Amino acid sequence: MKEKSEDQIIRTEYSEVMQKSYIDYAMSVIISRALPDVRDGLKPVQRRTLYDMYELGIQYDKPFRKCARIVGDTMGKYHPHGDSSIYETLVVLSQDFKKGMALVDGHGNFGSIEGDGAAAMRYTEARLKKFAEEVYLKDLDKTVDFVSNYDETEKEPEVLPVRVPNLLVNGAEGIAVGMSTSIPTHNLGEVIDAVKAYIDNRLLTVEELMEYMPGPDFPTGGIVVNKDELPEIYRTGAGKIKIRGRVEVEKLKGGKEQLVITEIPYTMIGANIGKFLNDIGSLVESKTTTDIVDITNQSSKEGIRIVLELKKGADTEQLTNMLYKKTRLEDTFGVNMLAVADGRPET
Repeated sequence: MKEKSEDQIIRTEYSEVMQKSYIDYAMSVIISRALPDVRDGLKPVQRRTLYDMYELGIQYDKPFRKCARIVGDTMGKYHPHGDSSIYETLVVLSQDFKKGMALVDGHGNFGSIEGDGAAAMRYTEARLKKFAEEVYLKDLDKTVDFVSNYDETEKEPEVLPVRVPNLLVNGAEGIAVGMSTSIPTHNLGEVIDAVKAYIDNRLLTVEELMEYMPGPDFPTGGIVVNKDELPEIYRTGAGKIKIRGRVEVEKLKGGKEQLVITEIPYTMIGANIGKFLNDIGSLVESKTTTDIVDITNQSSKEGIRIVLELKKGADTEQLTNMLYKKTRLEDTFGVNMLAVADGRPET
């Protein structure tokens, strides 16, 4: 009788191995990286970064600390997927033009609404905002379960004890494998009013809840054009919101007028503002309009201000409609309210 070989070969169908491996990878991206948890509205990298700052004692009334320190600590203890994703998270959590309520107080160059990137993490500093501490992290050790980190040397919270529906307040964006999420931001006060009404009456309809929270509230402002479609978007968790920038007419001396854009569609954040200005320039060059004399971008930390100087007698209404039609001053925000609920992705 032959002795059994110590190294036994297990024969497996190659396609089965590939299928299982790919499903494991897809689920890992969906659950552990790209989609927020419905309970605290945070992706794992956001949760871990906030928790690490809290653990390091970088609170709102304490001095700022180097972002490189926060990133290194978070990566070493909780999130071993690379420093760039952690720093990017830190930057976005501090940008009040991207979030309904910023959770991180950034010190230094943290990028701009026009698409300028943040300075390297060795130059910037950060600390938690008071709002983040009071609403997202208070009584952490008493209220949530803790789980082991990736190498079982530390404990981390499974979820943060967020006191408001952060998924609605700050929205979410993420691309997983075979699915993506895109949730708009909402007004904190309106969300709280809706929650209080829902606590009092669990049978409220979508329309009744919308009396308290009538729709999204983007940090860049803008006007929702298709308000009549919002109830269906909230009912199904998917759809398209049409947003227009806000245009005001300012009268100047000598009977001249100028158009001032003070709010823009949320989708125009970043390089799209530059593209928008170029598109207006193209309209002037191609003589599609002869009413615009000059374009200046006077936006600052105080807010958006794009000024179009017009020639005397220009038809401001016709020009505004043309801007909506031919530029990204009217744009679409695709809604797909996907989040992780009970360990599964759900709309």
